[in-house]
Amino acid sequence: MSKIEERLAEMGIELPRPPLPVANYTCGTEVGEIVYVSGTVGTKVDDNGEDYNPYPGQAGDIPFEDAYASARLTAINHLSMIKHVIGDLDRMVRIVKMVGYINAKPGFKDAPQIMNGASDFWVELLGEERGRHARAALYQDQLTIDAPIEIEMTIQVKPRDDHETPEL
Repeated sequence: MSKIEERLAEMGIELPRPPLPVANYTCGTEVGEIVYVSGTVGTKVDDNGEDYNPYPGQAGDIPFEDAYASARLTAINHLSMIKHVIGDLDRMVRIVKMVGYINAKPGFKDAPQIMNGASDFWVELLGEERGRHARAALYQDQLTIDAPIEIEMTIQVKPRDDHETPEL
């Protein structure tokens, strides 16, 4: 078990499987020491193995706490996607950047605070030096499956050993 997975266990978090793609894309792409992680939303897996959105709606309509929780869940899903791409989570060096799209009602102005649901998770998991990152929080008037937030991210990883090659 990786140190990051040990930390997740201390936090009481079980890493889910990566969310199922809704179109023709992959969880992420590793290029040298950078991994570009696809955008995803805060889904959970139901008893039938299907993804569902536990916090549907627009910021400004749903409780702030639900939107924040969706952002945190999105970060947990991203971690699962990262593991799928890089294998050993201990290869993660740091979170470089996140771009969040907040499904918000006109006039809603607290997108950065919703985005903190993901940012706070990364700092709690990895610490200030590795978890803190550059970011943007953008407003949208609609997102897939009525999610309150979608996030894409960029991370830095340790290089693969010479004998390691990504799965084809």
